[in-house]
This record gives sequence, structure tokens and C-alpha cells, in this order.
Amino acid sequence: MPKPLTITTPGDRDIVVVRQFDAPRDLVFLCYSRPELLRRWYGMPDWTTHICEIDFRVGGKWRLGQRSPDGYELVSQGLYTGIEAPERIEQTEYYDDNWTQGGTINVLTLGERDGVTTATMTITFTTPEARATAAASPMATGMEIAFTRLDALLTQEQT
Repeated sequence: MPKPLTITTPGDRDIVVVRQFDAPRDLVFLCYSRPELLRRWYGMPDWTTHICEIDFRVGGKWRLGQRSPDGYELVSQGLYTGIEAPERIEQTEYYDDNWTQGGTINVLTLGERDGVTTATMTITFTTPEARATAAASPMATGMEIAFTRLDALLTQEQT
């Protein structure tokens, strides 16, 4: 059973999220890079992922949109700035409602040992204030809910 995610805040603009998955790194990488897999785990279970567009190449655009049961829409997009399969994805991220106050740079690294993948996401904000806003939000709770959904998908994909 995977351990819950951990969050640290090194420096004044970064949030680092670490989570383990009981699955090979190649499969975890696919779940981040293929829209048909990403839409099955990303976000909250009672929300609808109505936009999931991924041009998975360096310079390619991505866009994700989710709708809550009460109709609120959370939409983000960005560019892939670096891809090293199956170990690293670098991308920019901007939200339509600008809750991150200027966007972020996200770097996901995947390491595997004995069939367990450790995912490390470093999220760099434009200002210390933007990082503080994100750190005070329910971001960790939402991410753990999504990662629990990813655990279930990884189990399905391995059987």
C-alpha cells in the first residue's frame, strides 16, 4: 500500500510533492502522458473532465478542464518544455482563473526501485506570495485524492 504524499517547501517559491506508486515507472509515465489514461484519474472523482487535450512533445500544448457538480469550471493549460521518457516531464501551467498568480513551472521526475515508482513533482511559483497561497489551499488533499484514483488505475492496468 502506497504511503500518503509528502509536501515540502524548500526555498521561497517551490512546493515539492513526493508520492510512491506500486507500479513500474513506464506505466506511471503513460498515465501522465496519454489523455485516455489521464482523464481516468486526474482531479476529483465527482468532477467531470470535459477537456483533456495533450500534444505530448517538447513545445506541445496541453489543456485540462474540469467541472464540479455545481458547474464551477477549473481549466489549466501550458506547454511541455522537456520530456525524457520515462523519467521526466517538464511543463508550464497556467489556470484560466489565475489562482496561481502568474502560473508555475512543474517538473515531474519518476524513479523506480523494486517495482515501486517514486514520483517527485517540483512546482515553482512566480513569487513567494503565490507559493504561500497554494500552500495554504487544499491542494494536498486534492492531490492525494487524485493519486488514490491513480493507484486504482495502475492496479487495473497491471492485471
